[in-house]
Amino acid sequence: MSEQSDAAQSGWFGILNTWLEAASFSMDVQRVMSLRIMRLASGGPLAATEAQQMISEKISAFGEAQVAIATALATGSGLYAATTEAYAPYRRCVRANRLRLDP
Repeated sequence: MSEQSDAAQSGWFGILNTWLEAASFSMDVQRVMSLRIMRLASGGPLAATEAQQMISEKISAFGEAQVAIATALATGSGLYAATTEAYAPYRRCVRANRLRLDP
């Protein structure tokens, strides 16, 4: 009986943890977007640099995610592991941008 209870609790905690991570990620994305819009709207050299960095980061994160998906699936890790690995570069970029742009 205890093993079933432990499995149920870890399942609910896993779902809650995933939901909290998704909520945190979406809030960080919204924060980065608003900070970038303000920087781009202000114009000048900082805006040009931000626009170039934004494009290069997106291309780089997309490439890293593709490699992570292919590696995870090729090694037989499964779809859940592949999505987790593909999410990591995006999360890392968003978190770094939030820390860099937030005053």
